[in-house]
Amino acid sequence: MQFGYFDDERKEYVIDKPDTPKSWSNYLGSTQYGAIITNNAGGYGFFHSAAQGRFLRLRFNAIPMDQPGRYIYIHDRDNKDYWSASWQPVGKPLDQYKSICRHGTAYTIITSEYSNIETETTYFVPLGKDLECWLTKVTNKDSRKRRLRLFTYVEYAGLWSTEHDLVNIQYSQYTVKMNVIGNIMDHGTNIHVPPKPDDPNWEDQSRHSFLAVVGAETGGFDTDREIFIGPYRTYANPVVVEKGRCTNFIQSGDNACGTFQIDLDLDPGESKEFVVLLGIGRGQVEGKQAVKEFSDLQTVKDEFEKLRDHWHSKISGMTAKTPDAEFNSMMNMWSPYNCLLTYAWSRAASLIYMARRDGLGYRDTVQDFLGIWHNIPDEAIKRLELMITGQCSTGGAMPLVQPWAHKPGSEKLPEEEEYRADDCMWLFNAIPAYVKETGSISFYDKVLPYADRGEDTVLGHMKRAIEFNFARCGAHGLPSGLYADWNDCLRLGPRGESVFVAFQLRYALITYMEICEMLDRPKEVEWAKPHLATLDDNLSKHTWDGDWFVRAYRADGTPLGSRQNDEASVFLNPQTWSIISGFASDKQAEKAMNAVKGNLACEHGIQVCDPPFDKTDYTVVRAALMNKGMKENGGIFQHTQGWAVMAEAMLGHGNRAFEYFRAYMPAAYNDRAEIREIEPYVYAQSTHSRYSPHYGASRIPWLSGTASWSYYAATQYILGVHPDYNGLHIDPCIPSDWKEFSVTRKFRGKTLNIKVRNPDGVQKGVKKLTINRADIDGNLIPVDKMNETNEVVVEMGL
Repeated sequence: MQFGYFDDERKEYVIDKPDTPKSWSNYLGSTQYGAIITNNAGGYGFFHSAAQGRFLRLRFNAIPMDQPGRYIYIHDRDNKDYWSASWQPVGKPLDQYKSICRHGTAYTIITSEYSNIETETTYFVPLGKDLECWLTKVTNKDSRKRRLRLFTYVEYAGLWSTEHDLVNIQYSQYTVKMNVIGNIMDHGTNIHVPPKPDDPNWEDQSRHSFLAVVGAETGGFDTDREIFIGPYRTYANPVVVEKGRCTNFIQSGDNACGTFQIDLDLDPGESKEFVVLLGIGRGQVEGKQAVKEFSDLQTVKDEFEKLRDHWHSKISGMTAKTPDAEFNSMMNMWSPYNCLLTYAWSRAASLIYMARRDGLGYRDTVQDFLGIWHNIPDEAIKRLELMITGQCSTGGAMPLVQPWAHKPGSEKLPEEEEYRADDCMWLFNAIPAYVKETGSISFYDKVLPYADRGEDTVLGHMKRAIEFNFARCGAHGLPSGLYADWNDCLRLGPRGESVFVAFQLRYALITYMEICEMLDRPKEVEWAKPHLATLDDNLSKHTWDGDWFVRAYRADGTPLGSRQNDEASVFLNPQTWSIISGFASDKQAEKAMNAVKGNLACEHGIQVCDPPFDKTDYTVVRAALMNKGMKENGGIFQHTQGWAVMAEAMLGHGNRAFEYFRAYMPAAYNDRAEIREIEPYVYAQSTHSRYSPHYGASRIPWLSGTASWSYYAATQYILGVHPDYNGLHIDPCIPSDWKEFSVTRKFRGKTLNIKVRNPDGVQKGVKKLTINRADIDGNLIPVDKMNETNEVVVEMGL
């Protein structure tokens, strides 16, 4: 079943059937003023923090879905019928009501038509502003004059702390104070105490938001939710909308809402426009200023075009045209956009994440860089430096970095049992990726503080990360799993060992040696060599199980992910990372990935392990707490899928690499959305596997490491365009039936138009490479061979 389509020219996903299996959402704004909106105008808004700055209320995991939101109700003053400008919340019959939602780059446009009245509402946050606009156009498509009365609706938080607002009701029901002067409404909380605008975590402060209407006269208002909705009613049938008139009540305490009444008389064919402004600040100060600034609706329209141009430029670093149209839709819009939004919000704000993690999770955030370097390197380097300063002098990392509160050099060290074994290993992916993209080799010598005390060069931070893991090894000489080793459900502790992290550590050593050789630091290379030899020896002795690599060793020496195990006898991660790290021999690599194909791969992706856990001790393997086939318990954890694509591409298996990519690629489910259920334009955290009755259904969209690793795998391993210190490598690994494809890549201020031909139908191998008609030896295009604009031709072959 299909609910929408990709409009590649406008860079939008268009939902033309509003009754989607789940709420299909989009993001508005920035990390300062953020908002989430769904295809039916549900969602919430927040300032700085989704945990401590949420001023618009949403009820998670509720029925009906994604309510409340940003609503405009329409009441016909003649026949007393009413509906909403989005299909929900009123939910008129779909044989009478037409709805089209266009999700774009930080904006959403919802168009509806009912009873010969068409509405179009464009929701967006102007660049650099702490407010949002609802640019609304109402058109009479009837043959007679129509007299309409419109009502805005938002539901305010009693307190901006989400926990207090939704749970601590004995407090939050006594803090709201509303006020209305003219066409501007003020929503205040804790108004008798001073504000602390620079500290969003400080709960006991006064805060204000405003609601205003520009371009239309307001004929009334309501600020009390219960008065507006009515007893034992829902958002589908508010009593004020049904009766067609506001009460002009000023709320104090209890539950507040933001409703303005707007009368529109429309002749046949006539349209009228107005804008709703919703923002941060006092109604008679910041609200008044906003009304003045946006009093001309053309200004609002101009700001919208600026926003769209801004975001389109942020995803223009690479485009592709391949034989697969759905792959193209992902690569040219939704993959890079998903990466940018995941980078911006980490795991702090969505329809799933309820602000339990208020800040930047270390390991997640460092991985998120891989999807954005080519688009926003100058912006993202500041955050990379922030995350490097979240590393402790021990070499481990703080589990969570809060940018607004982080004080490098004086943070408290985590307790030893809080460390994750993989945290700082991801620096060896993120840091070289930045340097290779930009050519900023001097970054390795930049001095940055540790979280708790002391400072070091970036290269010194990387060495300290290696030392951290070598200082914490178990009986087999492999790194300890500690609190977690990427898999939060493996609690291996200080004596249990992680083979996955051992491969990461090997990758770190190889990367460190490569950097030191480039920087002419022979002493550092010599320091690393014996560590690598020791690690390789231990890996050779203790990790190969005959047909695949084991996953870990428990503290008592019992292996996990071994043929000795009745449960989870094979895991995905050690197979892929044995290849990514360069450890596996050719024979081992083929066997390991064949084991993945035979044991883990299925129609909708690759399981994290098989068979699922049932009887294994849940204090060590927390996955047993979950049902079989879900998340870490034999589910399809999408974060790991990109690693399988990379591993197969490194082995030259283009057909299988692309098969694996399409198995979980969101756009591949556009015409069977009832299976995946969530948005077919963004990645997810996990998918139910064959052991689950929900086989194929995906969960937790948008904010996941899946986004960055999938885009990285697709662009640098399938399309094969990946930066290096001295230039750009072109080494595709594609399906054999792709006869050609093209890529446009921006690199260090230059543009490369790359045409790849595959006349012999090979999966991997570059036979000939030219730039501007000059032959290149090998597959690296040196920077000094590049002009401002370049024509590159690649002929694949053996």
